[in-house]
Amino acid sequence: MHRIITLGLHHDHVWSNLEELAATGRAELVGAADADAELLAKYRDRFDGEATTSYDELLSRDGLTAAYIFGSNKLSEDLTVQACERGLHCLVEKPMAATLAGAERMLAAARANGVRLMINWPFTWWPQLRHGIYMAQAGELGQVWQVRYRAAHQGPVELGCSRQFCEWLYDAELNGAGALMDYCCYGAVLADVLLGRPESVTGLRVRTGLKPALSLEDNAILVLKYPHALATTEASWTQIGHLTSYSTTIYGSTGTVHIEPGHEGRILHATAEHPDGITLTVPPQPDHLRNASLHFLAAIEDPSLTIHPLCDAEHGCNAQWILEEGIRATA
Repeated sequence: MHRIITLGLHHDHVWSNLEELAATGRAELVGAADADAELLAKYRDRFDGEATTSYDELLSRDGLTAAYIFGSNKLSEDLTVQACERGLHCLVEKPMAATLAGAERMLAAARANGVRLMINWPFTWWPQLRHGIYMAQAGELGQVWQVRYRAAHQGPVELGCSRQFCEWLYDAELNGAGALMDYCCYGAVLADVLLGRPESVTGLRVRTGLKPALSLEDNAILVLKYPHALATTEASWTQIGHLTSYSTTIYGSTGTVHIEPGHEGRILHATAEHPDGITLTVPPQPDHLRNASLHFLAAIEDPSLTIHPLCDAEHGCNAQWILEEGIRATA
């Protein structure tokens, strides 16, 4: 039985991930730490283990296996380094860090201490997205010449995110930027997995004025240039409705795949013979790819298991480089 602690509760994705972890029956939830009393009370109501305001106190518990880290992007940098230095495997919620320097420290700490570091990108667990990546990497689309991803909703407050989550999402230091960091990060890691490091990154950050109290950008687009390809990653905190949200398109010289979001989304494959696209059937997937917790536990239990490329910390660090270049280019 793995003994796992949770460091930070102010990233709203923590609750679904802890539910999935508890459901595995393979982990003991030792406890959680956060500075916010309301979040600690919520943890006590839903999960086993202690709830404390002291990260150091929880990290000092005996016999720990791993840490789930769900703080702000900035705080997660330090918490991950501390956990790695104590020999704990770490699952960190996307986008890994607030800064490239922080991501590099995290990656170095994991390597120096021989622990697994996995970055949880929620879209990894969509079978059709993984299949689209497989097709591209297997050459089934020919030469990949463009990757496009768009992440969008009406805004964190409007979406119903918690006060604690919104407070740091709307803080440039704790988040790293605004919508650019929150949502362009997905396309950045996807592009890195499929195309590698770009030659250059440019783009735009915009405050539309639709959220007068917001001091950060509510919309952004980054354009990544490669020798023979490009990638675009879009972010919006002002979009009405779901049309185009969380959609992925991979363009190749012999085919195109369009990937719908969600666990039940379709993958459509267009070729010269089928220009309007046909719906593909995704092959059966391993059980450990059903969600982040199952994949993380499998990686802990089997050191030879390759963490999915989207969740590999090196790709996460590379995505942070893309984001930082984008911030610099749009300053």
